[in-house]
Amino acid sequence: MSVTVGPDDALIVVDVQHDFLPGGALAVATGDRIFAPIDALAPRFRRVYATRDWHPLDHSSYAQYGGPWPVHCVAGTRGAAFDARLDLEKVDEVIDKGVDRATDGYSGFAATQLASDLRIHGVKRVFVCGLATDYCVKATALDAHAAGFATVVVADASAPVDVQPGDEARALDELRRAGIDVVRSEDITGNARVRV
Repeated sequence: MSVTVGPDDALIVVDVQHDFLPGGALAVATGDRIFAPIDALAPRFRRVYATRDWHPLDHSSYAQYGGPWPVHCVAGTRGAAFDARLDLEKVDEVIDKGVDRATDGYSGFAATQLASDLRIHGVKRVFVCGLATDYCVKATALDAHAAGFATVVVADASAPVDVQPGDEARALDELRRAGIDVVRSEDITGNARVRV
């Protein structure tokens, strides 16, 4: 399936932060695979967004507060910082999520200004990639679709936690069933980049 980037499209890069990459507190083992595809894709989009987990110290997702995860992406720490391999010169807007201790913060649309900013800039379709396929990428894509944006997930520019073997495949199947396209970066053509 070939997809052409147009002027109404935006790229959402999800949570490319130290704590989600190899060596981090909640590492995605194959996380390093995302950088080359993201670098190739970002210049093609008129708008590029980067979400980041930006949690308080007592976030409810942490195991000590009853959640499923180790402490990760505490606001202001190195673990919460973007990895230097993400070219922030190509990012137009950073979206902090998970700032409320009581919400999981998986989706870039949950309690953020992302949807309104996309609409202000005339975006009709979003391409979602980043970390992790089976959690925050999936949640962001499902919420984008629910908010009325045509939605595409870029599988090879994303990587899974895979808590259970096969979680990535199940997440991609769920996205397809929801009406979201799943493509690889080499399937994406066109160059619409004019900074706005």
